[in-house]
Amino acid sequence: MTRVAVVGGGIAGLAAARRLEALIPDARLVLVERSERLGGKLRTEREDGFVVEGAADSFLSRKPRGVGLAEELGLELVGRRPEHSRSFVRIGTELHRLPEGLTGMIPTDLDALAESALLSTAGRERLAREPDVPPEPAGGDESIASFVSRRLGAEAYERLVEPLMTGIYGGDGERLSLEATFPNLRALELEHGSVLRGLAAQPAASGSDPPFVTPRGGVGELVSAVVASLARTTVVAGRSATALERRADGFRVVIHGAESVTADGVVLALPADAAARLLGDLDAGLSEHLGAIPYASSAVVTLAFATGDVARPLEGYGYVVPRAQGSDVLACTWSSSKWEGRAPSGFELVRVYAGRFGGREVTADTDPELVALAREEVRLLGVTAEPERTWIHRWPLAMPQYVLGHPERVERIEAALERHSGLALAGAAYRGVGIPDCIHSGEEAARAVARSLARVAG
Repeated sequence: MTRVAVVGGGIAGLAAARRLEALIPDARLVLVERSERLGGKLRTEREDGFVVEGAADSFLSRKPRGVGLAEELGLELVGRRPEHSRSFVRIGTELHRLPEGLTGMIPTDLDALAESALLSTAGRERLAREPDVPPEPAGGDESIASFVSRRLGAEAYERLVEPLMTGIYGGDGERLSLEATFPNLRALELEHGSVLRGLAAQPAASGSDPPFVTPRGGVGELVSAVVASLARTTVVAGRSATALERRADGFRVVIHGAESVTADGVVLALPADAAARLLGDLDAGLSEHLGAIPYASSAVVTLAFATGDVARPLEGYGYVVPRAQGSDVLACTWSSSKWEGRAPSGFELVRVYAGRFGGREVTADTDPELVALAREEVRLLGVTAEPERTWIHRWPLAMPQYVLGHPERVERIEAALERHSGLALAGAAYRGVGIPDCIHSGEEAARAVARSLARVAG
């Protein structure tokens, strides 16, 4: 009987286990997760009619494996409430509506941009001159900040692109790799000589699917459904894998406080630093490459208020906060306006995201300190009342940062893996941080292990 171990019970590890069950029908699978709870950062709490997300609340519908897996599991997906289809950027204490016509992070409707006060007249004129900016010749990697400032102007980067980018990666655009995060922008520059011309030349999106979707009951439904679908996977929860050893007959996964697991193949669906620690004795070089991937910390504070205590109508999905504002807060989303069924009638649910890469360690704050930070942020919504309820989710060193040189580092990691037949890596640390990316990563790791074991058996 084929034995496979999956270490890590986040969505990447769960997707890997599910795919392995399909690919290797006779496999005996063991999934090891240090927490008592599966799902990693996908966490939904339900209390008295409130539906609270611990981290991500949705995923992109255009990336196929999020929607694909949900459909395979029979989950109902919903889009954001269309009647509140607007978002904002906070400059000082003012909320400026994001202009219509954004393609990703890039404004393509210059008329709509002209109606917005987000950019100054000089900033809008500089952005409009982007087609006249000569392209840089093909060469090495470039930071997001450098590229966008070079193409669209410093103001467009600081007030528009940077806060939207930070909402995805929680990172510093001066350090994040364009090639690892938004390679399509560089491709448009090289092919069309201009990002705006390149976007204008692209065919209009087909279909009527909403851009962001989520299971009706929250992202936790995705975790529960995957776990329920596993038929031949033994879950060892609340136990940490402490080492991975190579044996003549495969691998040995050493587990703290439990019997070790012997396996023909292993998927490590862990943060890169955790994978580095496991692999330190097996392959020091691979461990070093993994350990060089930096991480950012964040905290999410969710506040419930009586509707009557919110002076400003929450007619939108929320807002993002540019780094230049000097705030620990990255964004504030209005969950009860964004999604149906997130708060009982008569209440509003607001989430405040804090923590910037290179900034202070917000997860070290006490609960009262984090609530105070969030309450100070929502004062600009006219909310001074005590929240009816609060939820706090800390994520220390949980978001991988695709800094300059990341693509080359991933290539070195993948080259080193070729020395270890039957071993694969999965998760957000390598080629995408979103839920569909992690699902795809786990499934691809499962395929890699299955191919490797098939070659051995053959």
